[in-house]
Amino acid sequence: MARLLTEDQTLEIAPTTTPGVLRLLLSNRVAVAAGSVVLGFLAVALFAPVLAPYEPAQQHPEFIRVPPFWSPAGSTRFLLGTDALGRDLLSRILYGARVSILLGVAVVSLTLMVGAGLGMLAGYYRGWFDAVMSRVVDTLLAFPFLIFALAIMAATGPNLVALVLALAFKGWVDFFRVARGEVMAARESEYVLAARGLGASNAYLILGEILPNIVPPLIVLATLRMATVIIAEASLSFLGIGVPPRIPAWGTMVADGRGDIASAWWIATFPGFAILLLVLAVNLLGEGLRDALDPRLRR
Repeated sequence: MARLLTEDQTLEIAPTTTPGVLRLLLSNRVAVAAGSVVLGFLAVALFAPVLAPYEPAQQHPEFIRVPPFWSPAGSTRFLLGTDALGRDLLSRILYGARVSILLGVAVVSLTLMVGAGLGMLAGYYRGWFDAVMSRVVDTLLAFPFLIFALAIMAATGPNLVALVLALAFKGWVDFFRVARGEVMAARESEYVLAARGLGASNAYLILGEILPNIVPPLIVLATLRMATVIIAEASLSFLGIGVPPRIPAWGTMVADGRGDIASAWWIATFPGFAILLLVLAVNLLGEGLRDALDPRLRR
């Protein structure tokens, strides 16, 4: 908030208050529904050991490719059926939610901290640091996102740490650009100039005055980037160079079932639907947050 201006001036430039944002967000039915779905996936990821009827790697050799329970050949023991190794598909999907959400949070958190931090410094201090970082960003933007990830994962093999670094290698660029642009606009605003005139340090201006005002666009971008990371992880796992095979992941499940799509459609369909539902919910929630946090988009 712009603490050093009068009340009227502060209201003109201050970001939307938290109660106001929540009120706008809750009035958006699509965003509320999407948020409920995301919370549902979070709950599933947290309580997967309690909810899953079996261990994800447990095999039942006598129940190979059992269809879902509503099928005439299905069994209530395996509600969503089993795969080619007799593993319960429901249990593997529940545990797979952990992988997608955990990696999404880890990658987005890392890219947010690195990208926003560098962007704020570049936008505030400008000069040679801004010039160098801008050239680095322009270079990275010239290459597709998945090319970097594919190259890194092909060199290291399936590995969770390498996967996080591969997905984060270029992901910080978007946060850098948003933070830099917002800081460049905010550094010349009246409340920052007033604080600087009163002797505030650069650290206080960046962290105490500018940062709170650029948080909303960063939150929106982080939400939308979460969906991108989930798709990227599923794509790499589908290709066999993402999550290690011993860890249940939705992309790996889709790859396992693609050869049986004609005879055992459920093996690839249900994990694919989980990816679709989570990504769609995250994107819709991000759009709802954008509408609530950006006053220019209000009707």
